[in-house]
Amino acid sequence: MTAAQFEKELAELEKFASDAFASAGDSQSLEDMRLEYLGQKGKLTLILRGLSGLDKSERPRIGQLANTVKEKIQVLHDQRKEALYREQLAERLKVDRLDVTLPALGRPLGHLHPLTLITEEIARIFYGMGFSVFEGPEVETDYYNFDALNTPASHPARDEQDTFYTNLGPQVLLRSQTSTAQIRYMEKKENKPPLRIIAPGRVYRNEEINARKYPLFHQVEGLLVDKEVTMGQLRATLAEFLRLLFGKPLRTRFRPDFFPFTEPSAELDSECPFCAGSGCRTCGHRGWLELLGCGMVDPNVLRAVDIDPEEWSGFAFGMGVERLAMIKYGV
Repeated sequence: MTAAQFEKELAELEKFASDAFASAGDSQSLEDMRLEYLGQKGKLTLILRGLSGLDKSERPRIGQLANTVKEKIQVLHDQRKEALYREQLAERLKVDRLDVTLPALGRPLGHLHPLTLITEEIARIFYGMGFSVFEGPEVETDYYNFDALNTPASHPARDEQDTFYTNLGPQVLLRSQTSTAQIRYMEKKENKPPLRIIAPGRVYRNEEINARKYPLFHQVEGLLVDKEVTMGQLRATLAEFLRLLFGKPLRTRFRPDFFPFTEPSAELDSECPFCAGSGCRTCGHRGWLELLGCGMVDPNVLRAVDIDPEEWSGFAFGMGVERLAMIKYGV
């Protein structure tokens, strides 16, 4: 075979391969055609086996031409392979289309803490009674934690709350009660009576750590100031709150007590749900569980925020969230 014949066969091979690749309808048929033209037993290999019959002076040129044709055929194959992939992908997407505007499937991150759940429920219940939520700072001063709440430096009630003082100054402390929110709310000029608020939050007392006590716990403070407020309204409000929180009326009692910022003051107890009042370790064998402290706002507290106690009166209450969660969730 002459050099001219080799050139003719290589040119025809390139054309035939181009037409064959263009007609391939799927990846498998395209692969079969690649083997037919470029495989070890393919047409290009058969042509190259005849190079030994060429004149030695023509072999390098024809060999280089054969390599060029092989590279062109490989490029044609790769181009058709990419085109087939895109066509098949487009067809698949018509059937199995991905809507990227749909929200992703969220991964569960756990559950809300029982204290969070019950605090939110308490807020919803009082919101339905017309109360708003106000949150005060946890780092307070003597004035808000004691003085404005009718508890001056010489008052014996300060001994009942072993307070955490900070290194920010002799008057700076971690609040020992959420009652501080009363003063912070009422002292603002825009918050004048009538008013109803609850103030949930963390409080701190230097307590020993045991099954009943911890230095950090949670409270919800409540305050209502209006005209002609009575102790009966306080008791009715708390009874309705407990009914909504626990889903049934609770047997409760008012027990006289003392708080510097309310007068008269009382503790609200409920019948122990764990022993139905017969006495157990949870209630200290008394049959009753202390739920919250409450009372009528002391006139001195109203005077501290420039509210006339001759015109306005109110009630306040403070409840421990841990105790309520214990009862509601049977802890």
